[in-house]
Amino acid sequence: MFQRLAIQRSFGRRIFPNCVINPALSEMATPSKTTAQWKTTIIISSSLQNHDTCRALGAQQHRIRFSDSVEAGSFIFPLSGTAFLLVDPQDLPEPLEESGLIERIETFVQVHRNCFVLVYTPFNGEKELQVLTLIQHRFFGTNLKILPVRNGAQIAKGMLTVAKATSKPHTDKIRERMSLAQAHIIETSPVWEMLKDIL
Repeated sequence: MFQRLAIQRSFGRRIFPNCVINPALSEMATPSKTTAQWKTTIIISSSLQNHDTCRALGAQQHRIRFSDSVEAGSFIFPLSGTAFLLVDPQDLPEPLEESGLIERIETFVQVHRNCFVLVYTPFNGEKELQVLTLIQHRFFGTNLKILPVRNGAQIAKGMLTVAKATSKPHTDKIRERMSLAQAHIIETSPVWEMLKDIL
């Protein structure tokens, strides 16, 4: 199954380079109980102090620090070097081009090298699609990744999965597993055998 997931992720990156598969909806190779045992420090915008996601993160005993000096709606994981900006389409005024959203994201991208936009889409409405399209068109080809989320639990799980995967020693383990998966795919691929015969 890990091999199939690796292929799906690779295929998705070629078609939608800005989008990522929601980790909260994907099966990871590591058991889910290891995520609950992992603890980290999270700097959260004070504007999210009463958000459900903060309560979910606090319940897992992560070290949370609220700050007025970070971008409103942001979650920052300093130990893994990742940052997330939560965008709720329902909070954006019309027209979207004049809502200030693009300027917020541009500032966010300039400050954080490994950054994600969490687009809160509890349902697939017209405005949600417009926001996703606007962000995709503007930031296509940049280092910004877009992660659609349905609820607070998905927000917390998605962020923790990404933050854990990009922090040591987990990055080294993932690289090793991906190398093994790649070697296995090459060894068992009929296409590879056909290419060897041709060459």
